[in-house]
Order: sequence, then C-alpha cells, then structure tokens
Amino acid sequence: MPCHHIREYRHVYGAVEPLTGESFFLILPYCNTDCMNVFLQNLSKAYPNDFILMLCDGAAWHKSKALKIPENIELFFLPPATPEMNPVEQIWAWLRLHGFRNEIFDSLDKVVDRLCDTISNLLPDTVKSISLRKWML
Repeated sequence: MPCHHIREYRHVYGAVEPLTGESFFLILPYCNTDCMNVFLQNLSKAYPNDFILMLCDGAAWHKSKALKIPENIELFFLPPATPEMNPVEQIWAWLRLHGFRNEIFDSLDKVVDRLCDTISNLLPDTVKSISLRKWML
C-alpha cells in the first residue's frame, strides 16, 4: 500500500539542578540558536535572583555567536563526545523510559501532551538521584 510519512518534531530544552532536584523545561519547535535564546531568556526570568552555571555539550546552538546569554547565566562546556558527563542526558533517558514505550500517537499534540505529563511526574528526588555525580560536589 502507498504510504506517506510526515515527520514532525518538538524538542525539549531543559536545565536541572542536581543538588536540589529542581528543574526547568521548555518544549520548542526547533534545535537552533533562536530557540536556545528563548530557553535562556525564560530560564533567566524564572530564576532572576540566581546565578546559573549551565553545563552544555558542544551543540552548535549552544556555542553560536548569535546566542544571547543573560547576565545571570554562564555556560561552560563538556569535553567532546562525553554525553555521560551531562546530567540532563540521564533526564532524557528517564523521560523516554517512563513516558514513551513502543506506542503510536494519533497526533503530534498527543505526543506533546504525554511529554508534558511525563515531565510533570519528574519529581525533585528523581532528578537528584539520576543527575547528581560525585565530581559535581
């Protein structure tokens, strides 16, 4: 039978605080500098009294010259090819395991709804247990 595949995506931007388990997520349409700027601005506004040290991998949108880093955020970078050192990578694995099994969704909106539900079930104790590493202390 003829089949037409349409691929649509949404991307989760996230930051976690491994010591407290606090987390901040935004679901955005692209992985690019514009969306990273939206994420950083929203993160900065959510924590206006904090200075945020954010560990990032080497994605192009993390290092773009067009990136607008708020005054209360400083980015620092992992060595190349070391995703195991990035605390948020464990969060992505948890979200896949707990929210998405071998399943077909009727629409992208239903996928986003499930993603939001799964993120809201991510408790601070869980964030701490899967993201904290001894080297961070």
